[in-house]
Amino acid sequence: MSPPLISGVSRRKMLSVLGALPLFSGMLLKPPAASAQTATSGTSLPSWNEGATKQSILDFVAAVTGEGSPDFVPPAERIATFDNDGTLWVEHPMYTQLVFVLDRVKALAPQHPEWKDTQPFKAALEGDMKTLTASGEHGLLTLVLATHSGMTVNEFEKIVLDWIATARDPRFKRPHTELAYLPMIELLGFLRASGFKTFIVSGGGIEFMRPWTERVYGVPPEQVVGSSIKTKFQMRDGRPESTSASQWASTSISAADRSLRSATRTAISKCCNGRRWPVDAALA
Repeated sequence: MSPPLISGVSRRKMLSVLGALPLFSGMLLKPPAASAQTATSGTSLPSWNEGATKQSILDFVAAVTGEGSPDFVPPAERIATFDNDGTLWVEHPMYTQLVFVLDRVKALAPQHPEWKDTQPFKAALEGDMKTLTASGEHGLLTLVLATHSGMTVNEFEKIVLDWIATARDPRFKRPHTELAYLPMIELLGFLRASGFKTFIVSGGGIEFMRPWTERVYGVPPEQVVGSSIKTKFQMRDGRPESTSASQWASTSISAADRSLRSATRTAISKCCNGRRWPVDAALA
C-alpha cells in the first residue's frame, strides 16, 4: 500500500478528488515515439531483464493464446487493464496532473486577482505546499474545479495538449510524456500483438489523459476509464457542445474499475485452471 501523499488524504482519495488528475514525476526512460515503435514491432519485451518475471509473462501469454491449449482464451475475451500513475509513468514526487493544476492556477491568476489573498489559491501561487497540503480534500477539489470547468471538452483538450507539449519535469528537464516506463510500453504492445484489448483504469481524470494516451501508450481514448468533471449539453453559436460544469463525477471510476477488473479476473480464471499468474496477482 502506498503511503499517503498528503496528510489526512490517502492516495486513492486524492486520485478520486482530483477528478482530472494524473500528477508529477520521477524516472525517465526513452521518448515515446521511439518506444511506441518498439512496443508495436517487438514481441520479446527487450527492455525486460531475463528472469522469472519476464518468463512468467511470456508463458502466460503463450498459454492463453495457443489454440489447443487448455488455457486458451478467444481473442474477443482478452482484456488487460493497467493503472496509469506509478504503473505506466512516474508518480513521484507529485502526480503529473497536480503539476498541471498548479500551472493552470498560475496561468489563470491574472483573471482572478482575488486569488492572491484566497486559500488554497494563495498557497498554490506562492508554492506553499505545506498550506496547500493542510487544505486537504476540499482544497484540492477547489483547485481542480477552478481549473477544469467552465469550458467545452474540446477547449480543455487543447489546453491539455498545449501543456503536455511545452511543460517539462523540473528534475529531468524532459516532457512528462517522456517519463513513461519503456518496459510497460513494450508490455502493452506485446499484449495487443497477442490479441488483447488494453485499457487504462485510473483514478486520474479522463479529460486529462485521453488527449495523449493513444500517442504515448497506444491506448485509444475510449479505452481510458477514470474520474471526470461532469458535463452539460448545450447549443453554442448554433452548434451542439459539451461544457464542463463545476462538479466532478469521480464515483463512476469505482463501478467501471470493478467491472473491468472483474472481466479480467473472469478471463484468467476461465483459462488458467486455478493457477495464479503474476498478471493475475496484480489484480488482487
